[in-house]
Amino acid sequence: MLRVALPNKGQLAQPAAALLNEAGYLASTNARALVVTDLANDVEFFFLRPKDVAVYVGAGTIDLGITGRDMLLDSGAPAEEIMQLGFAPSTFRVAVPTGTIKSHAELTGKRIATSYRGLLRSWLETHSIDAQIVGLDGAVENAVALGVADAVADVVATGATLRAAGLEVIGDPILQSEAILIRPASSEKTQAQDTFERRLHSVNVARSYVLVDYDIPNERLVQACEITPGIESPTVSSLQDPEWSAVRSMVLSADVHRIMDELFALGAKGILVTNIHACRL
Repeated sequence: MLRVALPNKGQLAQPAAALLNEAGYLASTNARALVVTDLANDVEFFFLRPKDVAVYVGAGTIDLGITGRDMLLDSGAPAEEIMQLGFAPSTFRVAVPTGTIKSHAELTGKRIATSYRGLLRSWLETHSIDAQIVGLDGAVENAVALGVADAVADVVATGATLRAAGLEVIGDPILQSEAILIRPASSEKTQAQDTFERRLHSVNVARSYVLVDYDIPNERLVQACEITPGIESPTVSSLQDPEWSAVRSMVLSADVHRIMDELFALGAKGILVTNIHACRL
């Protein structure tokens, strides 16, 4: 049975559960359950603290896990990223009291509070910055105001919490993070792991694309297919009117309105857009 670790709380938990549900897993579950067995798919799901997921996966006791890239790197666990999942984007950044420190180079000799000790330590060593790490569990925004640090290093989504604490980010992000799928670094991929990975990939593709159907005069069919080339090529069907054809194609959802405008200008009629719930490519 495939063993998969999932985050049990935080910004990763709900989107991860939704992704799995769309992929055909976790049809029903108790929100407080620690372990859920999906007999239909021969998968056992373990709900863990997001920061612990990489540790269990790296130890080889869990086959796959969903966590954040920042948490994987902070853990130092022997696990590897195998897929970006497209949700929970964030950055790991240094923040200081507004109007004080201007660059990362000025952090030398300073105290930096963080709950991501491993990630910060690696970055400081890479950039030859000799600063003291003040390890805290949980929120670090008040560390400067309470006098235990001169700066903080934390995961930032919007930055609103930092600004409310009188802090501003400086320099480029230390890390761009998002939800990822991980596995033990030393393991060989099994068929069950491959199936799980393919299902998640298919959901992300389905979320990114829509189906476009339209009718087009044959004399403009070539131009229309250039606008909607599809994955391999569009599906073209004859209509009862021999001078027209029907076209179906997958297009990126982000581009769909521009594509509809271009098709309409070309003379297409009956332009329809349909969401894709699942696919295999």
